[in-house]
Amino acid sequence: MSKNVSKYIFFSGKGGVGKTSMASTTGVHYAEKGLKTIIVTTDPAANLADVFQQKIGHQVTPIDGVENLFAMEIDSKKATEEYKEQTLAPMREIFNEKMLAVVEEQLNSPCTEEMASFDRFIDFMDDDSYDVVIFDTAPTGHTIRLLELPVDWSKHIEESAEGSGQTCMGPVQNIQDSKEKYDRAIELLKDEKRTEFIFVMHPESSSIRETQRASKELREIGINTSSLIVNGIIPKEECNNPFFKKRGEMQQKHLKEIQQKIDLPIKKMELLDDEIKGLDILRNVADKLYKEAV
Repeated sequence: MSKNVSKYIFFSGKGGVGKTSMASTTGVHYAEKGLKTIIVTTDPAANLADVFQQKIGHQVTPIDGVENLFAMEIDSKKATEEYKEQTLAPMREIFNEKMLAVVEEQLNSPCTEEMASFDRFIDFMDDDSYDVVIFDTAPTGHTIRLLELPVDWSKHIEESAEGSGQTCMGPVQNIQDSKEKYDRAIELLKDEKRTEFIFVMHPESSSIRETQRASKELREIGINTSSLIVNGIIPKEECNNPFFKKRGEMQQKHLKEIQQKIDLPIKKMELLDDEIKGLDILRNVADKLYKEAV
C-alpha cells in the first residue's frame, strides 16, 4: 500500500454538492491502483446504486467491472434491528420475559437508531481487510452529530456506571465494550496519517459558509479537515454564452474567496455535460480529479 494513501477517507458537505460522485470516483481511482477499497454510505438519500448502475444495499457488494471495489449502503432501520438483537441475544438466557420487555422498551429510542447506524459504520474502522475505506457521509450537520456521538456516549457510559447503571440502550455492563470501540474510532478519526476528511463544495457563498462552519465544528472535537473538492465549476470555454459568463464570473470570484479564506489543498472539478454515473464516466472523472500524483 502506498505510503501516501490514508486508510480512511471521509467525504462530507452540503446536500447536493456531489459527495457521492466524488466518493465513487475516488473508490474507482484507488481500486484500479490495486488497493482493496470499499465505499460505505450513511446518507439516507444514498444513490451509490444509481452511480454504479447496479443493486447495492445493506450488505457488502462487489462492484461489477472493477476488481478490488466494494460498496455498502447502511440502512438505519436494518442496522437498528441488528443492534437490538445483538444487545438482547445474550440476555435471553438469564432474564425473564418481564425484564427483557423492560430492556426492549429502553431500546426503542432515537438514541438507539443513531448509535446503531454509527456502530455499523465504525465496524469498518475495526476491519483490516480493506486497504482503503471511503465513507460517503450524510449532509454535514448529521455527520458532525454522528462523529460527536462516541464522545458523548463514552461519557454517558461512565456516568451511568457510577449512577443507576442504566443507559438508553440497556444495562451499562452489556455495552461497556462499546466504549472502547468508540474511543478507538475517535482516535482513528483524529489520526491524520490514517484518516482524511474531505469537504465537497460548490463555488457559492452558502457552500463556503457551510464548509467553514463544519470544519470549525470538526476542529473543536479534534478532527482536522484535510482538503477540499470544489465541484461544478463551469468550463471557461462555455463562458461565451451570456448566461454562463455571468455565472462563471461569480464562481471565479468565489474560488478566489475560498483560496483566501480556507487554507487547505483544493482540487477543482468542472461541471460535466452529463450525469456522473457508470464506470466510463467515473474513470474519466477520476483521471481529471487525480491528474496530480496522490
